[in-house]
Amino acid sequence: MKNKPAARGRPEQVAQSAQALGQAWGDMWKSVAGLSLPAETMSELQANYLKQASDLWNQTLSRLHPDAAKETTPAAPITDKRFSAPEWNANPTSAYTAQMYLLNARTLMQLAEAMQGDGKTKARVRFAVQQWVDAMSPSNFMALNPEAQKKALETQGASVAQGMQQLFNDLKKGSVSQTDETVFEVGRNVATSEGAVVFENELFQLIEYKPLTPKIYTRPMLFVPPCINKYYILDLQPENSLIRYTVEQGHRVFVISWRNPDESLAHLTWDDYIEKGAIQAIEVVQRIGGQEQFNMLGFCVGGTIIATALAVLAARGLQPAHSLTLLTTLLDFKHTGVLDVFVDEPTVQMREVTIGEQAPNGPGLLKGKELATTFSYLRPNDLVWNYVVGNYLKGEAPPPFDLLYWNGDSTNLPGPMYCWYLRHTYLQNELRQPGKLTVCGEKIDLAAIDAPVYIYGSREDHIVPWHAAYESTGILNSKRRFVLGASGHIAGVINPASKNKRSHWINEQLPADADEWLAGATERPGSWWPDWAAWLKARGGPMIAAPKSYGNKTFKVIEPAPGRYVKAKA
Repeated sequence: MKNKPAARGRPEQVAQSAQALGQAWGDMWKSVAGLSLPAETMSELQANYLKQASDLWNQTLSRLHPDAAKETTPAAPITDKRFSAPEWNANPTSAYTAQMYLLNARTLMQLAEAMQGDGKTKARVRFAVQQWVDAMSPSNFMALNPEAQKKALETQGASVAQGMQQLFNDLKKGSVSQTDETVFEVGRNVATSEGAVVFENELFQLIEYKPLTPKIYTRPMLFVPPCINKYYILDLQPENSLIRYTVEQGHRVFVISWRNPDESLAHLTWDDYIEKGAIQAIEVVQRIGGQEQFNMLGFCVGGTIIATALAVLAARGLQPAHSLTLLTTLLDFKHTGVLDVFVDEPTVQMREVTIGEQAPNGPGLLKGKELATTFSYLRPNDLVWNYVVGNYLKGEAPPPFDLLYWNGDSTNLPGPMYCWYLRHTYLQNELRQPGKLTVCGEKIDLAAIDAPVYIYGSREDHIVPWHAAYESTGILNSKRRFVLGASGHIAGVINPASKNKRSHWINEQLPADADEWLAGATERPGSWWPDWAAWLKARGGPMIAAPKSYGNKTFKVIEPAPGRYVKAKA
């Protein structure tokens, strides 16, 4: 009998809560951000929320007291992986908590989507709401997480003690542990491809890799990785190393290993990264390989750097690229996905006066941990809260994973370089405009690069949205090939051919619209690597005997790969 009033009263309370929530939400964003929510949309969302919340309450009541509740349709199984463990469904209260949380989360996101206002503000509202929703998941709290509670009982509190110890260790470290970092060591079990450093300056080391075939292509290959991460994402383990794969195809491979800047390099600019970085590396490879033209590859920001360097050289009447490969690279920064929420004029100005050339106490560094934290919160459930639950609530040590070890091996950036990049690309999108920017004393035009280009995008990339990567086909004027791979920014690129995982899409035509390209594309199973290898093979030149030593008489071996620059911690 005590349950009947609750069954009648609960929907009324839900209705009042829904109305109050919607009204408060609309009033808050209207006053804070100048956004508005149409009344009819609000009414529809409130009605849907009330119906679903009432159904959930009645379903839960029927589980608790089958005789006291009216007939209801059983609740659908929870598919969200945060609540997939049997403990969540076994306890009606926990199941109800999870289902109500998911309903509230959906409703809040629907409210955010329904807000009317300028696109930038709406994107920021969506991002802020998503962060709050993910942080408030009941799985993140010991008092609400039945999995963690069960483990605490089974271990007689040992899991709680271990979780607190891991939390203490991470607080000292300043970041959430995503993998067992003690398992890996650069040069021992990651970044192990055999090679040698044949050149270095204050900004980078140039690594040449040992040939794995008796004959190699005449034209060398230069990899330019992103300077915001360590280069060995391209050389994690032998079985998933794009560097090793390229060497196995018969190419003489050189890779830039960027230095991890300290305060002595805080003054470096974007021009330094172009002139003393990419252009210097091009000149060294020309002199070692004996070829004026050779093949080049840029990954992420490395692609932006090498394309800018080639535009500078084109303005000087030089065309050193026989071919160019751009992997998940932005040349047009009009649509940068979720990263756009971090960039506006006040934000850029703040950076310029704190770590840029305008800083009153001189330039500073953008700390690597700040960058790493920002990127982690682009996917908070996977890269933050998943580890909060496992590490601290359950007391489980994160398993060893080479990619996550690399992800945590962060790098600093010089303030002036970062501020220039932020303003002229993300904020003002000037790189794609012919003659708009002066870099290394030259007015640059990306369309002046005279080399065939292989452009790759990842379909689920949240850092370089594939539509934005496709825009490069409309900027570069030479012969272009665009290939779309499955998965995200890293997993899409590091997709070894030997694993035969995922798929990729190919379309020989290049319409102006990216969705039109995809509509006409053919999906092929497995990695995109073999397609790229075939494309590159046709541009390698004649086969010659592989060199028996690294470098030449001018550029001698400095130290074995991976070199000491990549081992420096932020």
